[in-house]
This record gives sequence, C-alpha cells and structure tokens, in this order.
Amino acid sequence: MSDKSKNNLFKFSPNRRQVVKGTAAIAGAAAFGGFIRSSRAADTLTMLTWPGHVTPHVVGPFEERTGIKIIAKEYVGGEEMMSLLQQSPVGTYDVILTGNAYVEQALAGGFIEEMDPADYPIDDFWPEFQKFPTLWYDDKLYSVMIGYGFIGMAYNTDAFMPKEVTSYDVLWSEKAKGRLGHFDWFLPSMGVLSLYNGNPSPYDIDEATYQKVKETLFSLAPQDPNFYAFSGLFPALTGGDVHVVPGIGEWLTILMQKDGIPLAMSIPEEGGLQWTEALSIGKGTTKHDLVVEFIQYYSSPEGLVRESTKEAYASSIPSIPAWKKLNEERPADAVALRHQFDKPNVIDDIRNGIIHTRIQPVQQSGETWGEAWTEYKTL
Repeated sequence: MSDKSKNNLFKFSPNRRQVVKGTAAIAGAAAFGGFIRSSRAADTLTMLTWPGHVTPHVVGPFEERTGIKIIAKEYVGGEEMMSLLQQSPVGTYDVILTGNAYVEQALAGGFIEEMDPADYPIDDFWPEFQKFPTLWYDDKLYSVMIGYGFIGMAYNTDAFMPKEVTSYDVLWSEKAKGRLGHFDWFLPSMGVLSLYNGNPSPYDIDEATYQKVKETLFSLAPQDPNFYAFSGLFPALTGGDVHVVPGIGEWLTILMQKDGIPLAMSIPEEGGLQWTEALSIGKGTTKHDLVVEFIQYYSSPEGLVRESTKEAYASSIPSIPAWKKLNEERPADAVALRHQFDKPNVIDDIRNGIIHTRIQPVQQSGETWGEAWTEYKTL
C-alpha cells in the first residue's frame, strides 16, 4: 500500500499483514487531526458503473471526508460496458464496476489491473466470498466484491399466489400470456431457463443441451412476451402491464415493495442465479492510490451498508461486520435483505445449493447466446 493510501480514514479490521500499515496510518491521521482536504480538493475519479452507485447516499461520505469527487459514466448491461471499454483510450476510467461474469473479459482485454488483496478487508467477508472464483485468476485478485443478489422470478402478488410461482412452469400458463415480461438481457433470462431444463451448471452445457435451452426459450414466443430495458421494467410492473418476469430478483422487488407495489420474488424449485458486482482498478489510471482508497471505503462496513441500501436497487452484503452494522443501524433493511444472523438468510440459500453463479457461457460464446436471444425477440 502506498504512502498516500495509508492516509485513508476508512479503515477495516486488519489482518496480520496489515497491522503495521494500519498503525502508521492511524498515527498519521491523529497528527494531522484527519484529512487535509485542501491538498486534494481538485482530485477526481472517473467510475464506469451501473446506474445508482455514484449518489450522495453511497459515495457522499467519501467525497466529504476526502475532497475527492467521483464522476460516473453509466452503462446498462455487461455488453455495453465492454463496448465502452473497447472504445475508450486506456486510462479513461480510474475505477470500474463490473458484474463478475465480465471480469475475465475485462482482464483479457487489458482493461483492469491486478489488485493487492492485503489492501482490502476480504478477510472480513463470508467464507463463500473471500476467494470468489470469477474475481480471481491464476491466484491473483482483479476485482473486489461489493454486492450480490439472487435471480429467480419477479411476480405480481395480486395476480399470482406464492404456490403458483414455485416452478418456472408458470411462464407458460394462461395467466402469464400477454403479461410475461423480460429484462432485455440474454444472460439472466436464458440462464434461468437452463436451470428449468435441469442443468445444474446452467452456463456450462454441451451443444445438444444448449439447443434444448433454445427450444425452451422459443416456446415462450406464443405467450406474447414484452421486452424492457433496465429503466422500463419499473413502469411496466408498476402499471400492471407485466405480471411475471423471469431472470429478475430482489434487487428490483425490494425497491418496489417500498413504494407499495404488489411485487415479490420467487426462487423456483429448479433454482436461481447469483449476480455479483465488484470494483476493479482501471488499467492505466494515473490515480492508483486514490482508487485503492476509494475501494477501501466502498468495501468497508460503512460503504457496503450504503451500497446495499442505495435508491437504484438493493443488493446483499459480502462482509460479516457490515451485516452487523446493517442490523444495528437499519434493522428493517436487514429483514428485507434477509441479513439476520438468527433467521434463515441469504447465506443459507447459497449453502443449501439452490443458487448458481451467473457467468458467461462456457462451451458456447456469449455472442451465440445473444444471437439466440435476438432471434427469440423476432418470433
């Protein structure tokens, strides 16, 4: 960790490698009475990100305490993110928020840097997330998890009873005809249908099995499905135009429940997916130390609690100390997110084996799956 990042105010519980560094940082902060903001007031960091992550609620404390301004360049969908990276000069983005399914592509494209695990509070994470496979390659860290959630089906509780959404079979029901909606992204939408077909590794399937997934997908065309971009889902579900959406999770339903919309999420008996978001250091950044400091804030208990309760969409927390902070300071959110230690919770779901990690297709290309999705939309 550099001298500049040692001045970080957002400390985490140190492991053995961090004790000496942390002691020096605390002594430095005490000597100066905290940050000397005037020396860094002109600093900015450019963040390539999904919408909703660069708001006063989430990054405001970091900006206030450091004088560093976070500037967002927003995208919707991993393909758009990769396109922006490919079209931009190296060093354009200081910090990159990406879904775990795209970390390998970003690494292969030369868009992100290797990270030092000792700089971040990964030892405080639940064991399942300390070495999450799609964030590490060749035993090297390239992205730090900041949030995750589960994907199953979102459904209108006025239209469907819970017992009616225990299987993806409901998508072919008469009640769903004309009221079936899709988030216009092949990866989650086709992934849950692969689970429906009985594939325990939904994205790692041979050609014959993939063709069966395509057949399952295309068989939904007579249901007269509707397709929506990220922002379009909200009015469609609010207005009742759509009653059931596969490939959607609590990130949307929790948010809309707070506004009184009769919406819930089901993990059907065939299983669900886990989406994961993480922060990487942009290749070629000239502000490496500030990016490390920012990711340290984001992965601290304070940063993670704010991230999980952002206005754009809810997310689950990978850190045990952040779970404790959420329960102490925002108990209603702990209940909504199922982050209570003494009740059935999201970690139980993972350990019970009903959740499968969303990744890129393994035996086919992402382009192949995307072409099938485009064809489905024209049927």
